[in-house]
Amino acid sequence: MPEGPDETVVVIGAGMGGLAAAIRLAAAGLRVSIVEARQSPGGKLRQVPAGPAWLDAGPTVLTMRWVFDDLLSVCGTSLADEISLTRATTLARHVWRGGQSLDLFADVAESRRAIADFAGRREGEGFSRFAADSARIFTLLKDTFIDATRPNPLSLSARIGLMRPGALLALRPFSTLWSALSTYFADERLRQLFGRYATYCGSSPFDAPATLMLVAHVEQAGVWIVEGGMQALALRLAEIAEGLGVTFHYGERVSAILKDSAGQSVAGVRCASGRVLPASEVIFNGDAAALPGLLGRPAARPPAPPSLSALVACTLTAPEPGPLAHHTVHFSDDYRGEFEAIFKRGEPPADPTVYLCAPDRTAAGARRADAAADTPERLYALMNMPANGDRHSYDESEIDRCLSAMESRLSANGSALRFDRSRMTVTAPDGYSRLFPATGGALYGMASHGWAASFRRPGARTGLKGLYLAGGSIHPGPGVPMAALSGKIAAASLMADRRSDGPSSRVAISGGMPMRSATAAPLP
Repeated sequence: MPEGPDETVVVIGAGMGGLAAAIRLAAAGLRVSIVEARQSPGGKLRQVPAGPAWLDAGPTVLTMRWVFDDLLSVCGTSLADEISLTRATTLARHVWRGGQSLDLFADVAESRRAIADFAGRREGEGFSRFAADSARIFTLLKDTFIDATRPNPLSLSARIGLMRPGALLALRPFSTLWSALSTYFADERLRQLFGRYATYCGSSPFDAPATLMLVAHVEQAGVWIVEGGMQALALRLAEIAEGLGVTFHYGERVSAILKDSAGQSVAGVRCASGRVLPASEVIFNGDAAALPGLLGRPAARPPAPPSLSALVACTLTAPEPGPLAHHTVHFSDDYRGEFEAIFKRGEPPADPTVYLCAPDRTAAGARRADAAADTPERLYALMNMPANGDRHSYDESEIDRCLSAMESRLSANGSALRFDRSRMTVTAPDGYSRLFPATGGALYGMASHGWAASFRRPGARTGLKGLYLAGGSIHPGPGVPMAALSGKIAAASLMADRRSDGPSSRVAISGGMPMRSATAAPLP
């Protein structure tokens, strides 16, 4: 179709979902502009200073490499051709009180041996069953849910096969992750370890569905370390998008999504500077909670509690001879109490589990060859927090208490690490609330609590013609590869609607009010 100025697609936000959508649209020949409030791409893939050094302050793990190979195939390239990757043979180190330590490996048999040595033969056998079942769940959901348009329970059942009740039951939709783990592991430390996968989508293992077992298989299929940090992935994707003709407008915050005179279709966006960008379609790559404000509506009550927030400290530390790998998790003594503090009382846990990423270490924990042994090393430290940043300000004394609580847990677990507060950048829930408006600091959209949580996430299509959604709060969910898949789904939906341009795929009009199609998600 002929393209004039109004045929440009505007993408709001240069996060992973927005970049993925823009690349796919531009590769298909559409004119695309990305409007980004900050001065660089990446969204949550950002870096901050720690003294003279810089390090990632957002996601630190790259999985599901096939998502990015699929994305870049439309440009005739692959992820390995564009950035430097190292596959981690050690997935993570896990540490408990007194220095009890367990490494998980990319090789399932090696992990089984490690677990058997750590907790006994029966726990190793339990891991074998767990690994097989997590792979089965992932296989069932990959094409029917993860890499597909947003289903409802009935359509998901149809995709899997209504005549396959065994397959549906294998998903354990009505069991919590914690209760399911007790059928594999008697050792509570192992339930902690694998229950932590619920936090990958900002949820409690005591309330999240057992379906999240699939994360175990995702990690077994490959954890990758990106040379230069995770932001290097966003920077390279932005360069690829520019090479396809995508225009970036950095330092421009969108203040409104514009509609046509009838209020039935998207007409463009207005920036806080007053600049107007006309568009026939808009992809909003931001948290769904922020969308009503851009449409001139009051914020809607979220359909579920917000996900976890975090306190993240990026700092320098003296090289530690102790149990520090590239990814290290120090578990608290009372895992249930930790999540009750966050989700029920809305307060920082007194005894937090602490996740550490040491970018100057190899996966197994050795100092990188290019890192001098006697120089300070960069450290990313995270503890889970309530998403109350829109109503609670974290002052210096409260942040210091959280840092001290993390140091106490590290000490109890046999680590001598201490944070250098003079060379540190800390982001608390109120900081995340400012970075990502309308979230309260929630980093994963809504919490995935209960069997229906995944079906409550908005899909790509909305009730307004020409408006599409992408990002970690949108189907299929949070995480770098999932956000990229949301961009793929948004771009595919947009192009399909351009081809059909009919009421069944866009918006039907009844009594002058837009009515959602069967595939459209409600506007938040």
